[in-house]
Amino acid sequence: MELDERKLKILNAVIKNYLETGEPVGSRTISKETDLKLSSATIRNEMSDLEEMGYIVQPHTSSGRIPTDAGYRLYVDNLMRDKENELNAKERDLNEIREFLNDKVDRVEELLQNTAKLLANNTNYATMITTPVSRRGRRLKFIQLSLMEKDKLLCVIVAEGNIIKNRIITLREILDNEMILKLNILFNTTLNGLSLEEMNIGLISKMTGQATEHMELVRDIIDVVGLALADEDDFKIYTSGATNIFKYPELSGSGTASEIINTFEEKKLLTNLIGEREPGQGSEEIQVYIGNETPVQSMKDCSVVTATYEIEEGVTGTIGIIGPKRMDYEKVVEALKVVKSQLDDRFKKHDG
Repeated sequence: MELDERKLKILNAVIKNYLETGEPVGSRTISKETDLKLSSATIRNEMSDLEEMGYIVQPHTSSGRIPTDAGYRLYVDNLMRDKENELNAKERDLNEIREFLNDKVDRVEELLQNTAKLLANNTNYATMITTPVSRRGRRLKFIQLSLMEKDKLLCVIVAEGNIIKNRIITLREILDNEMILKLNILFNTTLNGLSLEEMNIGLISKMTGQATEHMELVRDIIDVVGLALADEDDFKIYTSGATNIFKYPELSGSGTASEIINTFEEKKLLTNLIGEREPGQGSEEIQVYIGNETPVQSMKDCSVVTATYEIEEGVTGTIGIIGPKRMDYEKVVEALKVVKSQLDDRFKKHDG
């Protein structure tokens, strides 16, 4: 049995009506709200076919139909292919997001936290956003060495993603300003742009050889640079709107909402939602996971929509929206596209 244009229109009508009401949809509702000009009996026959095909299901004998995960999947795939999708009334909401992200916020953490809150308020779903990480291993952008006291050396380490680490080294020797300048030049000309994996034994031996009587200090500085680049505590997930889950009856009962909210408190579980994507494998696209497609068991009754933003080449973060399977996919997808685009532009302008 093929899904012809008429069946597709009826399926879309069932899904759109259910997205709005959360109630099973009957044939009379479809006949009143579409331009198909079909009798209720004909629509009932078509809906029976759609049920046989696995796109809709009748939860109770006397009720209408609701979409299955397969029905939602077909709907979302068609929506994602629709390049001429008009935003209409939703444009105002999207402009609010654009204006917010154009405001000056100096701290990356504050920007990401506020973005999660804005998306939660705008969509009425739960949201998450991760700090950016490098797919190829974090690289050193810059190091600044300066004396704090006679026996204290301050190392300011700037890594990809504009992550800044301050480290203090206790000196075992007296340094003058000329030596500090030489060390700054040595480290920035030799290590700039390298990842931890690329700072190999040969390179370190070459640097310590150039430093002559300051070899021990060079090794100490290399150690703190390595620890700063390897620090996984920089990875954070900011969440907002978890209690929005209680707004949807299908998620608020039987402990489902509590499980979802508990998941939001576990960074490790949320990390599973992001998934491991190889470079070039859809990392730039909007990803939609429906029902059992989600990798977290407690969210099997939800849909999760994610997008990847990029702050510089190879350094990316993930934005995610979690809601019921009857979420407003069109609004969510467009909101994520706007946020992704604005964050991409924002960081690239900042770097420039």
